[in-house]
Amino acid sequence: MMSGIIYKIVPSSLWRNAQAAGTFEGAPVDLADGFIHFSTAEQVQETARRHFAGQDDLLLVGIDGEALGEALVYETSRGGALFPHLYGPLPLTAVISEQPLPLSSDGTHVFPEFRA
Repeated sequence: MMSGIIYKIVPSSLWRNAQAAGTFEGAPVDLADGFIHFSTAEQVQETARRHFAGQDDLLLVGIDGEALGEALVYETSRGGALFPHLYGPLPLTAVISEQPLPLSSDGTHVFPEFRA
């Protein structure tokens, strides 16, 4: 359906565990919902504001959505927008970038330039 780069905001410690395991099974909210939540470049800043406000030691992980195949499904979520959801573990071979997501002095996250 849609493709391109999608993003996951992940606590650094959880990501290190995934790297050691060779796969990312998801954050606690993902495990509870039965799929891994992702955002597009247009959605990820709002995701950070709503779900990660004030949290430090986060990473912004970029993923090649096309590499996930049919397990990646775009479904209606916040405000009727289509969000990418992965039904299954994230293979680390699909990861194309990992960048720190630091907090600014006003407590909002500082995002890098996005690849689309």
